[in-house]
Amino acid sequence: MFRFLETYNSEKIIKFVLQTSYNMTFQEYLDYFEQILAAPQDVDPYGDEEYFNYTKLNWSRMNRWLKRFEPNNDIKNLIGSITEPQHWIVITEPWCGDAAHSVPQLYQMVKNNPNIDFEIQLRDTEPFLIEDYLTNGGKSIPKLVIRNDVGHDKVIWGPRPEKLQDMFLESKEKGLLFEETKELMQKWYNEDKGEEIQRELLLALS
Repeated sequence: MFRFLETYNSEKIIKFVLQTSYNMTFQEYLDYFEQILAAPQDVDPYGDEEYFNYTKLNWSRMNRWLKRFEPNNDIKNLIGSITEPQHWIVITEPWCGDAAHSVPQLYQMVKNNPNIDFEIQLRDTEPFLIEDYLTNGGKSIPKLVIRNDVGHDKVIWGPRPEKLQDMFLESKEKGLLFEETKELMQKWYNEDKGEEIQRELLLALS
């Protein structure tokens, strides 16, 4: 699953994005990630060194959570009890630092329930679903939308756990530099180990 693809040209990448961007499986999202890492100059905005470095770091963090994150018993039992079809849509982008933590954790929670369709949609690609799920007027990601079998929204979550969002806003009010805030947030994610997102989903789905 975590192989690194050797070579990609721009035509292959563009074709892949056009075919999958509206409705990516999690594996297709990982494949897209790998294609960017193999040929960043062919996919905007990853030709920019800063975006590419973010993405490379996010790839490492995602793989770490995919290997180490184990959902707790409460969320396992809740997810396992879902017998009606559900559609979990995650709006994200590979460059997003928050998504590198929460998206693989979400996938690990639901991957064993065949009643849950887990889908990735890119924020900056049509149909621009994020426009319907803004956060204080902004396109903050990741955003999770859980729909029932007739397409009605049951839960909307994101872009990060509430405790971390409060810390983020407090950091902005204090005038901390962006790099300082990122360091604090990374430390929070490492220490939390996915517990807060599970707690919030338990409350939302119970």
